[in-house]
Amino acid sequence: MFDSLTDRLTAAFRRFTAKGALTEADVDAGLREVRLALLEADVQYKVARDFIARIRSRAVGVEVLQSLTPGQQVIKLVHDELVQLLGGETTRLTYQPRPPTVILLLGLQGAGKTTTTVKLALLARREGHRPLCVAADLQRPAAVEQLRVLATAQEVPLVGPSPDTRTPAAVAARGVREAERLGCDVVLVDSAGRLHLDEPLLEELRAVRAAVPVGTAVLVVDAMTGQEAVNVATAFRDQVGVDGVILTKLDSDARGGAALSMRAAAGLPILLCGVGERPQDLEPFHPDRMARRILGMGDVVTLVERAQAQVDREGAAQMEERMMAGRLTLDDFIAQLRQLRQLGSLESVLDMVPGGRALLRGGGAAVPDEGQLRHMEAMVLAMTPAERRRPEIIDASRRRRIAAGSGTTPPEVSRLVKGFAQMQGMMRSLGGARGRRQLAGMLRGGGLLPGWDRPGR
Repeated sequence: MFDSLTDRLTAAFRRFTAKGALTEADVDAGLREVRLALLEADVQYKVARDFIARIRSRAVGVEVLQSLTPGQQVIKLVHDELVQLLGGETTRLTYQPRPPTVILLLGLQGAGKTTTTVKLALLARREGHRPLCVAADLQRPAAVEQLRVLATAQEVPLVGPSPDTRTPAAVAARGVREAERLGCDVVLVDSAGRLHLDEPLLEELRAVRAAVPVGTAVLVVDAMTGQEAVNVATAFRDQVGVDGVILTKLDSDARGGAALSMRAAAGLPILLCGVGERPQDLEPFHPDRMARRILGMGDVVTLVERAQAQVDREGAAQMEERMMAGRLTLDDFIAQLRQLRQLGSLESVLDMVPGGRALLRGGGAAVPDEGQLRHMEAMVLAMTPAERRRPEIIDASRRRRIAAGSGTTPPEVSRLVKGFAQMQGMMRSLGGARGRRQLAGMLRGGGLLPGWDRPGR
């Protein structure tokens, strides 16, 4: 996420930290690099210009330039202004005191409205609500069926068009009535999109707003479109009315122009962000956390929240007991690997750890990708229960059988077994309850991956 922007800002900050003392000229030179980084990230020119002007007005003061660590002070100013640029305080999706809360999802085609509708339903359910989805996109072929499949897979009730409800406004009104009948307190209306914002679409959306009591109109935009996302948001805001924005595909956005420009240029808060393809990959947008991630400082708070939501605590406690007793098996490794993958890709997890980006840069092939993690799991699953409990019995013929059953090679099986043996040896060498507790903590945090080494190492 925001890789290119982070790299450029990191390079720019070296101008501030390379010297023990800073002059006004040094600050100007460093901020020039920051401004170029923002412009290359597709941040709106006026937004970037005003951002740099605010930092400079504070950075050239005596309090900063004559401090003991002027470079770090300037970086702190950039962080603080970045938080404000992203929206300042976290803006959460609100629910009406009298149900149902009607949330209208707007956006152009391809932004991800339909998938976001179901993701938003799951988020509302995690917050204790009973959501219902309404398939009011009657323009795009198969849009209704797509929403039906996604909602059914997550066991979310759905209302679609019927013989007597053939317009989006009528479908939305029927959805609200059905929600009241079923006792659902959140209604999510998936509206139609177009390749461009045109008058027929605007009339359709205005008709939906007139037919149902929309509590929140949420615009879904593709974060990877940069400034164009801001232009779309401004047009929808002026023509239909928008209360907040959901940025999709934020995990794939290397630049960050949409996120950085949205509040300042369009005046709209970013409510949520899509960080993956899984149904649960929709998270609240926290400006302070996002600023830290952009500056390469990690986001441990979000990582902990993900772990608390995904990790099986009872299973983790049982695994810790086995580790404390020195009885860890490859079955335990698979359980831990699956928990780690529930947090997202390994790259995204390391990206939220301070220093994790540097590890990704320096680790190269030593950091396993998703394909390698799947291979590890396949190798363990191809083993017999006895082999998973006692991998030391795996000889050459067993390695060939496991490799054939997992689609890997005997050397890969050997590396996995060797890595697991090294981990077991580390556990024994630590000795005592304290050392094993430390290792158990590493296991719970996903810090050990047997076989996580380059071939031939």
